[in-house]
Amino acid sequence: MVNLPAERDRRVIRECQALESAGYRVSVICPRGPQRPATLPGTVATRIHSFPQPLAGSGVLSFAAEFAWALIAVTARLLALLVRDRVDAVQVCNPPDVFWPLALLLRAAGRPFVFDHHDLSPELYECKTDRPRRTVLWILRLFEKLSWRCASAVISTNESYRELAVDRGGCAPERVVVVRNGPTLAEVRHDGIPTPRAAGEKERFTVVYLGVINPQDHVEAVVLTAERLVHLRGRDDWRVVVAGDGDSLPRLRELADEHDLTDLVTFTGWLEADEVGALLRTATIAVQPDPPTRMAQLSTMAKTVEYVARGLPVVAVDMLETRRTAGGAAHYVPTGDPDELAKAIDQLLADSETRTDMQRVARARFETELAWDHQVKAYLALWRRLLPGAPSATTAESPAQEPAPTDRLTTT
Repeated sequence: MVNLPAERDRRVIRECQALESAGYRVSVICPRGPQRPATLPGTVATRIHSFPQPLAGSGVLSFAAEFAWALIAVTARLLALLVRDRVDAVQVCNPPDVFWPLALLLRAAGRPFVFDHHDLSPELYECKTDRPRRTVLWILRLFEKLSWRCASAVISTNESYRELAVDRGGCAPERVVVVRNGPTLAEVRHDGIPTPRAAGEKERFTVVYLGVINPQDHVEAVVLTAERLVHLRGRDDWRVVVAGDGDSLPRLRELADEHDLTDLVTFTGWLEADEVGALLRTATIAVQPDPPTRMAQLSTMAKTVEYVARGLPVVAVDMLETRRTAGGAAHYVPTGDPDELAKAIDQLLADSETRTDMQRVARARFETELAWDHQVKAYLALWRRLLPGAPSATTAESPAQEPAPTDRLTTT
């Protein structure tokens, strides 16, 4: 069970590919995307059971209605699968943290229920509002705790999330497994060749932001950084590419126009996996502008792993999990203020030797630790423990083969 269209969630795609390669059959319950695929892209036979999202909006009441609808829609589809097919276990991804009643149902039936913890819902709410309501925070924290406590096992995306599950959620440490996000080694090796420059076209440095573009992501700082860079180094040898989509994208386009930056700042919209690879292969520096909120301190940004995987030097706000991910592949600034970001970018653009050193660090961190090839081992080991009669994986890193009709897992 997934909280966004599964075809846009690369973590879920990789998890389903791994499960198929290990011999499991997988179904995904998720919100309906515009293309409405029946089979999850990148997999052999993972079926998608999608539902519409008529209640998406903003504000506390809209989110409450949306989350209630998600619980109803997911429950209906899960019950249908239980009746007409075989479901041996369920994995749920958050937000929202409303699926713990299903954990009680599944565990009462003797079937494992795994909580794949993607986001800190209470902290996310605090980021999205200037005046968080204590009652709403209390409910979010309660639902988060119930999601941790009711699950058979918890998957955390980093060490900070694992510590929260143990300390704030009261989970036994042995029930919590860290499985980080990140592309596979093969994805990075085969993510496309950069488009060659046209004859006579001048080489330009490319500064990239890749990811979601919502208010809490602070991407307006990237646009304003471009304005500061004009004053530091002119307009001739660099450009900024903002790749992604979200609620703030229309306003960022307006901001670039207001500050006379449309020739320097390009907005690509949402990119598919091969397009992401092609863009990052042409980039010189990547930016992570997330402000140092509690949520950002404790979260691993998917974009940071994508940057490091391609050997990109990163300019990032100095935060706990960002340092744990990028290490020496990043130049850290205190707050993400545009002046800080512009100064750091300007320094790196002028220092090719430092950029080369950061590239080596980035590639080494990815190849030895961060790649999905390393993370998948813990993921499949968890499922073998929960379903001891399940088949042994052949090689989870190999392309998915037609799965044998063994254990049926549902991801939502």
